[in-house]
Amino acid sequence: MAQLLKLGSNDDVAVALTSVAQGEFIPELELTAASEVPAGHKLALHPLPCGHAVRKFNQIIGFATQPIAAGEHVHTHNLAVAEFKRDYAIGAEASGSQIVSTDETTFLGFERADGRVGTRNYVGVLTTVNCSATVARRIAAHFTPEVLRSYPNVDGVVALTHGTGCGIASHGEPADLLRRVFTGYATHPNFASVLLLGLGCETNQVDRLVELAGAPDSIRTANIQEEGGTTESIKNGIATVYEMLDRASLAVRTPVTASHLVVGLQCGGSDSYSGISANPALGVAVDHLVRSGGTAILSETPEIYGAEHLLTRRASSAEVAERLLQRISWWENYTAQHEASMDNNPQPGNKTGGLTTILEKSLGAVSKGGSTDLREVYRYAEPVRERGLVFMDSPGFDPVSATGQVAAGANLICFTTGRGSVFGCKPTPSIKIASNTALFRRMQDDMDINCGSVIDGDQTVEKAGAAIFKEILEIASGKPTRSEIHGFGEEEFQPWVLGATL
Repeated sequence: MAQLLKLGSNDDVAVALTSVAQGEFIPELELTAASEVPAGHKLALHPLPCGHAVRKFNQIIGFATQPIAAGEHVHTHNLAVAEFKRDYAIGAEASGSQIVSTDETTFLGFERADGRVGTRNYVGVLTTVNCSATVARRIAAHFTPEVLRSYPNVDGVVALTHGTGCGIASHGEPADLLRRVFTGYATHPNFASVLLLGLGCETNQVDRLVELAGAPDSIRTANIQEEGGTTESIKNGIATVYEMLDRASLAVRTPVTASHLVVGLQCGGSDSYSGISANPALGVAVDHLVRSGGTAILSETPEIYGAEHLLTRRASSAEVAERLLQRISWWENYTAQHEASMDNNPQPGNKTGGLTTILEKSLGAVSKGGSTDLREVYRYAEPVRERGLVFMDSPGFDPVSATGQVAAGANLICFTTGRGSVFGCKPTPSIKIASNTALFRRMQDDMDINCGSVIDGDQTVEKAGAAIFKEILEIASGKPTRSEIHGFGEEEFQPWVLGATL
């Protein structure tokens, strides 16, 4: 017998938890399927005239582009986005409470000199420009597992390279954004120390980055042109990293409160189950985190589009809500300039998994943020200083978004997926949360947690969320994620590139 789930009392559609055959009678809905409906896709609960605002989660996910019969498959062939007015109701559902935690929940972390806490203890080699990427990789490659056995308290030597740093204007938002990324990484609590490696003549100059970072003694620098070329730079870089390892190995894990956790929230390779199981369960975990005094960073602005009114209702002030709406407006203009649409997202894999419009995807994605007040809105890679739930502007492209969150201070990432993302993220561990059991079983080697148990009826969203929070504490204390076991996470470093390449 087919299982269908109606998610809101005013919904026009139900989600098929298993495939529905054409002509199949569905007793619980007293309805016969007018067409085949794949698992995860939507079925109309009653006739929908052309132009009808179709609701799921009690919210508009699109408008019927043709008459839809009761029991018919609802998807891209008969549902599309159109303009409609949102009720932002700014602050209407905000509690107004301050983040003052007496919760003594703890994990084992690395306390740093600036008071922040790392969940990992890496040494980093960061390139200011693409031209120094190969030298950085050669330096890091010297530090094999055999070499690192002499430094048991160190998680590894990480080379983070990228494809920009020059050919851009030296002033303006694109340059400022890139510098925010690098100062955020260079001072990140998951790095005991970093070597900033430049070529010498690039726009993204080493000295400027050190100045912006506050010139901490945890940053070492080198320029290939000043070192005498690549061979000398590799030799000197290896010697420098050995010195950094000696210092990093002195760090030990100690018990600290969960208030030191800053968790970046990501979803990628989503399906229709993501908004039913993994995302709301992660939202419950976020509520646990906030009650413990910790911080969660919701991002991916194109993937809250159409659900932003659910966040403005929880904004701690009118100013916070206005900053969020300004970012939404910026994205509308940005996509229009490039002759694109916000509904270019969802992607083909999302649609195969049952997500039809960006509105539907966003309504599921925003549930990762739990139920507490939205306390601040940040630009991409800005340092996050407010506790509780905050928002950081970013693209929906996961590597770019997560890079911004880590630069902002995230010392752990929670990443939900319905299709099967294999995203790793150094120096910040990435917990992979599957939305359905079929995915978890198919990709057990890459998934950390199965929230398909919610769909299967074996676990409530609340219990799944509590299990995620428990896993967060264990991984923050040193338990490796699946992506860490595989050694993933260096290639995924992707700063957001804005503006013209000159």
